Amino acid sequence: MSTLASQSTLRIGTHELQSRLIIGTGKYETMEQMRQSLDASGADCVTVAVRRDRLHDRDGRNILDDLDFERLTLLPNTAGCYNARDAVRTAKLGREILLDLGNPGAHWVKLEVLGDSKTLLPDPVATLQATEQLVQDGFQVLCYTSDDPVLARRLKEAGAAAVMPAGSPIGSGQGILNPNNIRIILEYLKDGDPEYPVIVDAGVGAASDVAMAMELGVDGVLLNTAIAHARDPVQMARAMKAAIDAGRWSYQAGRIPKRLYATASSPEKGLISTRPWG
Repeated sequence: MSTLASQSTLRIGTHELQSRLIIGTGKYETMEQMRQSLDASGADCVTVAVRRDRLHDRDGRNILDDLDFERLTLLPNTAGCYNARDAVRTAKLGREILLDLGNPGAHWVKLEVLGDSKTLLPDPVATLQATEQLVQDGFQVLCYTSDDPVLARRLKEAGAAAVMPAGSPIGSGQGILNPNNIRIILEYLKDGDPEYPVIVDAGVGAASDVAMAMELGVDGVLLNTAIAHARDPVQMARAMKAAIDAGRWSYQAGRIPKRLYATASSPEKGLISTRPWG
């Protein structure tokens, strides 16, 4: 594997993803639009809400029938859960479904335990409780959380396979509201463990938000609404794919420091003299 290729992969627990972009499967107008968007994004991992009433679209078709299991690893999530008990039960349901399908995503879960239906912000206490229980039950937990660095550290200590702070509230399209907290989370979680995955989850509205997240040094971005509700979802999926790469390469290249004053691009030595001869 080339150096560039090895840098592009993302390892979470026992899973290795070729793309650092993880895509949700909800909110699309049609199944065909979802399939085309997933293809355009280049993502090889998609997250699916596994509650029974969420596995079917408005026409009654099962979303799992339209996913390419040869190419995609499914990441079951506990979307819509508001307490630790329901989240754990939903995670176990997802494991049963994927075991029946023979999909390698059976033993991991994107954990969401929401605090209220208006903000869709996570409940920190219930999230930590559910993480501890799921880790004990053998799950690799990708944990959706706020951008609180202290809670992020507690979730890692509880055994989360990845911590996923929100850039801003789910579906808000506000982008990364508090980049400094993301930086602190990266400092706390990667100190002595640089390969530990930190993934921005929620709030992305445009490709520039994805590039910004990656330039902060996060390992990946998980999004759904920004593509599914775009005027042209397939085109937006292509933009998100490019943004993941551009942001990652920019971070690896190392940006120049910000300065108060200008710095000449051309050297000042050897300038042609403008003084008159004689």
